[in-house]
Amino acid sequence: MIAVAYVVFQRGDRVLLQQRAGTGFLDGYWATGAAGHVEAGESVHQAACREAFEELGVELQPGDLASLTVLHRAPDRVDFFFRCTSWSGQPRLMEPDKAAALRWFPVDELPTPMVPHELYVFQRLDGDLPGVISLGDF
Repeated sequence: MIAVAYVVFQRGDRVLLQQRAGTGFLDGYWATGAAGHVEAGESVHQAACREAFEELGVELQPGDLASLTVLHRAPDRVDFFFRCTSWSGQPRLMEPDKAAALRWFPVDELPTPMVPHELYVFQRLDGDLPGVISLGDF
């Protein structure tokens, strides 16, 4: 099973998104501020904090993360989404070879195109998110 941690950075009604580039997977699409695979020996919370630092240069503590949902979207993939409203540092693109832009967007004015499974979560940030979601036929 592949586990991925996603950090949804939110300030009021705005969320931080980065535009994918140079990855070979949905380049040009807007995506969650920070996300990445959980590495061996690491908790999903530790992975979220590490990814936030690696991708955006901000520091988080596990207690800064509020669980949003768990998304099972393929037989071998589970995605953990967290909301973060408090962090240290100014978010900036730390991996310009993987992202072309970083911007804040109102939750009700999300850009297009957006990574589909992430868009599904962002469209439900108002509290209409079940604890666990299964997408797909498997």
